[in-house]
Amino acid sequence: MIPHCPTDLQKIYQARFAGQTEYRQRVWQVLCSFFSKWIRADGETLDLGGGHCEFINNVECRRKYAMDLNPDAGELAAPGIGVLLQDCSEPWPIAPDSLDTIFSSNFFEHLPTKSALETTLRHAYRALRQGGKLILMGPNIKYVPGAYWDFFDHYIPLTELSVAEVLTKCGFQIDVCIDRFLPYSMSQRRTYPIWMLKTYLAMPWAWLFFGKQFLVVARK
Repeated sequence: MIPHCPTDLQKIYQARFAGQTEYRQRVWQVLCSFFSKWIRADGETLDLGGGHCEFINNVECRRKYAMDLNPDAGELAAPGIGVLLQDCSEPWPIAPDSLDTIFSSNFFEHLPTKSALETTLRHAYRALRQGGKLILMGPNIKYVPGAYWDFFDHYIPLTELSVAEVLTKCGFQIDVCIDRFLPYSMSQRRTYPIWMLKTYLAMPWAWLFFGKQFLVVARK
Protein backbone atom coordinates (compact mmCIF):
# COMPACT_ATOMS: atom_id res chain seq x y z
CA MET A 1 0.00 0.00 0.00
CA ILE A 2 1.43 3.37 -1.03
CA PRO A 3 1.20 6.21 1.53
CA HIS A 4 0.27 8.94 -0.96
CA CYS A 5 -1.77 8.77 -4.13
CA PRO A 6 -0.37 10.33 -7.32
CA THR A 7 -2.39 13.54 -6.96
CA ASP A 8 -1.17 13.95 -3.36
CA LEU A 9 2.42 13.68 -4.54
CA GLN A 10 1.78 16.16 -7.32
CA LYS A 11 0.43 18.74 -4.85
CA ILE A 12 3.21 18.20 -2.30
CA TYR A 13 6.06 18.60 -4.78
CA GLN A 14 4.56 21.46 -6.75
CA ALA A 15 4.32 23.40 -3.47
CA ARG A 16 7.69 22.27 -2.13
CA PHE A 17 9.70 23.22 -5.21
CA ALA A 18 7.71 26.24 -6.37
CA GLY A 19 9.92 28.87 -7.97
CA GLN A 20 13.02 26.65 -7.98
CA THR A 21 12.80 25.02 -11.40
CA GLU A 22 15.56 26.98 -13.13
CA TYR A 23 17.93 26.76 -10.17
CA ARG A 24 17.40 23.02 -9.72
CA GLN A 25 18.08 22.42 -13.41
CA ARG A 26 21.43 24.19 -13.10
CA VAL A 27 22.29 22.24 -9.97
CA TRP A 28 21.52 18.94 -11.67
CA GLN A 29 23.62 19.80 -14.69
CA VAL A 30 26.60 20.02 -12.33
CA LEU A 31 25.64 16.88 -10.42
CA CYS A 32 25.21 14.88 -13.61
CA SER A 33 28.74 15.83 -14.61
CA PHE A 34 29.97 14.54 -11.23
CA PHE A 35 28.03 11.26 -11.50
CA SER A 36 29.09 10.66 -15.12
CA LYS A 37 32.12 8.64 -13.93
CA TRP A 38 29.69 5.81 -13.09
CA ILE A 39 27.33 6.18 -16.07
CA ARG A 40 27.97 4.72 -19.50
CA ALA A 41 27.28 7.23 -22.26
CA ASP A 42 26.35 4.33 -24.57
CA GLY A 43 24.20 2.60 -21.95
CA GLU A 44 20.66 2.55 -20.58
CA THR A 45 19.82 4.46 -17.39
CA LEU A 46 16.77 4.51 -15.12
CA ASP A 47 16.02 7.41 -12.78
CA LEU A 48 14.24 5.67 -9.89
CA GLY A 49 11.89 8.11 -8.18
CA GLY A 50 12.59 10.57 -10.98
CA GLY A 51 10.18 13.24 -9.72
CA HIS A 52 10.60 16.35 -11.86
CA CYS A 53 13.19 14.55 -14.01
CA GLU A 54 16.09 16.93 -13.38
CA PHE A 55 18.60 14.09 -13.35
CA ILE A 56 17.35 12.04 -16.28
CA ASN A 57 16.82 15.11 -18.47
CA ASN A 58 20.45 16.19 -17.99
CA VAL A 59 22.41 12.94 -17.86
CA GLU A 60 24.16 11.75 -21.00
CA CYS A 61 23.38 8.18 -22.05
CA ARG A 62 21.93 6.31 -25.01
CA ARG A 63 18.53 5.38 -23.59
CA LYS A 64 16.68 6.85 -20.60
CA TYR A 65 13.84 5.86 -18.30
CA ALA A 66 12.19 7.52 -15.32
CA MET A 67 9.97 5.82 -12.74
CA ASP A 68 7.68 7.72 -10.37
CA LEU A 69 4.08 7.86 -9.17
CA ASN A 70 3.94 11.63 -9.58
CA PRO A 71 2.10 12.34 -12.86
CA ASP A 72 4.26 15.45 -13.33
CA ALA A 73 7.12 13.12 -14.29
CA GLY A 74 5.32 12.32 -17.51
CA GLU A 75 4.92 16.01 -18.32
CA LEU A 76 8.43 17.11 -17.36
CA ALA A 77 10.48 14.31 -18.90
CA ALA A 78 12.29 15.32 -22.08
CA PRO A 79 11.16 13.77 -25.39
CA GLY A 80 12.37 10.21 -25.86
CA ILE A 81 12.47 9.29 -22.17
CA GLY A 82 10.43 6.24 -21.24
CA VAL A 83 8.30 7.26 -18.24
CA LEU A 84 6.95 4.54 -15.95
CA LEU A 85 4.20 5.94 -13.72
CA GLN A 86 4.01 3.20 -11.13
CA ASP A 87 4.73 2.00 -7.62
CA CYS A 88 8.40 0.94 -7.67
CA SER A 89 7.71 -2.05 -5.41
CA GLU A 90 5.40 -3.52 -8.05
CA PRO A 91 6.95 -5.57 -10.91
CA TRP A 92 8.93 -3.44 -13.37
CA PRO A 93 8.07 -3.55 -17.11
CA ILE A 94 11.80 -3.61 -17.88
CA ALA A 95 13.58 -6.63 -19.33
CA PRO A 96 15.97 -8.46 -17.01
CA ASP A 97 19.69 -7.64 -17.43
CA SER A 98 18.93 -4.62 -19.63
CA LEU A 99 19.96 -1.53 -17.63
CA ASP A 100 23.51 -0.27 -17.19
CA THR A 101 22.73 2.23 -14.45
CA ILE A 102 19.98 2.93 -11.94
CA PHE A 103 20.16 6.28 -10.16
CA SER A 104 18.04 7.37 -7.21
CA SER A 105 18.23 10.60 -5.23
CA ASN A 106 16.28 11.42 -2.08
CA PHE A 107 13.72 8.75 -2.79
CA PHE A 108 14.03 5.70 -0.56
CA GLU A 109 13.06 7.63 2.57
CA HIS A 110 9.65 8.22 0.91
CA LEU A 111 8.81 4.52 0.63
CA PRO A 112 6.22 3.32 3.14
CA THR A 113 8.11 0.35 4.60
CA LYS A 114 11.49 -1.37 4.63
CA SER A 115 9.80 -4.30 2.93
CA ALA A 116 8.84 -2.04 0.01
CA LEU A 117 12.44 -0.82 -0.17
CA GLU A 118 13.87 -4.34 -0.25
CA THR A 119 11.37 -5.41 -2.92
CA THR A 120 12.34 -2.37 -4.99
CA LEU A 121 16.03 -3.24 -4.70
CA ARG A 122 15.34 -6.78 -5.86
CA HIS A 123 13.56 -5.38 -8.93
CA ALA A 124 16.59 -3.16 -9.52
CA TYR A 125 18.99 -6.11 -9.24
CA ARG A 126 16.93 -8.08 -11.76
CA ALA A 127 16.85 -5.17 -14.25
CA LEU A 128 20.59 -4.40 -14.16
CA ARG A 129 23.13 -6.07 -16.39
CA GLN A 130 25.99 -7.94 -14.72
CA GLY A 131 28.37 -5.22 -13.58
CA GLY A 132 25.65 -2.57 -13.78
CA LYS A 133 25.72 0.27 -11.24
CA LEU A 134 23.18 1.44 -8.67
CA ILE A 135 23.89 5.01 -7.51
CA LEU A 136 22.02 6.15 -4.40
CA MET A 137 22.00 9.30 -2.33
CA GLY A 138 19.67 10.50 0.37
CA PRO A 139 19.45 12.17 3.77
CA ASN A 140 21.47 10.45 6.48
CA ILE A 141 19.39 10.21 9.65
CA LYS A 142 22.60 10.35 11.73
CA TYR A 143 23.16 13.95 10.69
CA VAL A 144 19.60 15.31 10.30
CA PRO A 145 17.76 13.56 13.17
CA GLY A 146 15.11 16.22 13.74
CA ALA A 147 14.98 18.00 10.39
CA TYR A 148 14.45 14.63 8.70
CA TRP A 149 10.82 14.73 9.82
CA ASP A 150 10.15 18.26 8.53
CA PHE A 151 8.89 16.67 5.32
CA PHE A 152 5.45 15.08 5.54
CA ASP A 153 6.30 12.28 3.11
CA HIS A 154 9.40 10.94 4.89
CA TYR A 155 8.85 7.43 6.30
CA ILE A 156 12.03 5.34 6.49
CA PRO A 157 15.07 6.65 8.41
CA LEU A 158 18.26 5.47 6.68
CA THR A 159 22.03 5.75 7.01
CA GLU A 160 24.79 4.82 4.60
CA LEU A 161 25.36 1.61 6.60
CA SER A 162 21.73 0.48 6.64
CA VAL A 163 21.51 1.11 2.90
CA ALA A 164 24.73 -0.84 2.29
CA GLU A 165 23.43 -3.68 4.45
CA VAL A 166 20.15 -4.13 2.56
CA LEU A 167 21.97 -3.81 -0.77
CA THR A 168 24.32 -6.62 0.23
CA LYS A 169 21.31 -8.69 1.34
CA CYS A 170 19.84 -8.22 -2.15
CA GLY A 171 23.02 -9.43 -3.87
CA PHE A 172 24.83 -6.17 -4.63
CA GLN A 173 28.51 -5.47 -4.05
CA ILE A 174 29.34 -2.10 -2.49
CA ASP A 175 31.88 0.03 -4.38
CA VAL A 176 31.42 3.38 -2.61
CA CYS A 177 29.90 4.08 0.82
CA ILE A 178 30.16 7.70 1.99
CA ASP A 179 28.29 8.91 5.05
CA ARG A 180 28.64 12.64 4.29
CA PHE A 181 28.20 13.88 0.73
CA LEU A 182 25.86 16.75 -0.18
CA PRO A 183 24.14 19.16 2.25
CA TYR A 184 20.65 18.13 3.32
CA SER A 185 18.11 19.77 1.00
CA MET A 186 17.64 22.13 -1.92
CA SER A 187 14.06 22.92 -0.92
CA GLN A 188 13.19 25.71 1.49
CA ARG A 189 16.85 26.67 1.72
CA ARG A 190 19.10 29.43 0.44
CA THR A 191 20.10 29.03 -3.23
CA TYR A 192 23.88 29.24 -3.42
CA PRO A 193 25.80 30.20 -6.58
CA ILE A 194 26.45 27.25 -8.87
CA TRP A 195 30.21 27.82 -8.78
CA MET A 196 30.10 27.03 -5.06
CA LEU A 197 28.61 23.60 -5.80
CA LYS A 198 31.33 22.88 -8.35
CA THR A 199 33.99 23.88 -5.84
CA TYR A 200 32.36 21.83 -3.08
CA LEU A 201 32.24 18.66 -5.19
CA ALA A 202 35.94 19.06 -5.98
CA MET A 203 36.87 19.23 -2.28
CA PRO A 204 35.81 15.99 -0.50
CA TRP A 205 37.31 17.25 2.75
CA ALA A 206 34.56 19.89 2.84
CA TRP A 207 31.93 17.15 2.79
CA LEU A 208 32.95 16.25 6.35
CA PHE A 209 31.73 19.66 7.54
CA PHE A 210 28.63 20.23 5.42
CA GLY A 211 27.54 16.82 4.09
CA LYS A 212 24.31 15.41 5.51
CA GLN A 213 23.39 13.04 2.69
CA PHE A 214 24.96 9.64 2.08
CA LEU A 215 26.31 8.45 -1.25
CA VAL A 216 26.34 4.72 -1.96
CA VAL A 217 27.38 3.14 -5.27
CA ALA A 218 26.76 -0.59 -5.66
CA ARG A 219 27.38 -3.09 -8.42
CA LYS A 220 25.51 -6.20 -9.58
